[in-house]
Amino acid sequence: MKEKAKILDKDTINRALMRIAHEILEKNKGSKNLCLIGIRNRGAYIARRIADCIENIEKEKIPVGVLDITLYRDDLSLIAAQPVVHKTEI
Repeated sequence: MKEKAKILDKDTINRALMRIAHEILEKNKGSKNLCLIGIRNRGAYIARRIADCIENIEKEKIPVGVLDITLYRDDLSLIAAQPVVHKTEI
């Protein structure tokens, strides 16, 4: 597959995630009473990566959950006749 354009490289993505983590901590005034919920699939990976950044900053692990929105997607009819709904883990 031919690469059309590179928007963000690995280091730029890591810096962006670290900046997002700092913004979350700033708005929340630390990691107390903080948890992250990612939308299944890729949002869950991003939430986990941001949580890892927060752990590196605060030296405290925060809980991460996953929300499945399969039945609420606007492209549901394009996915499958019988979409597979996974469990939500909050």
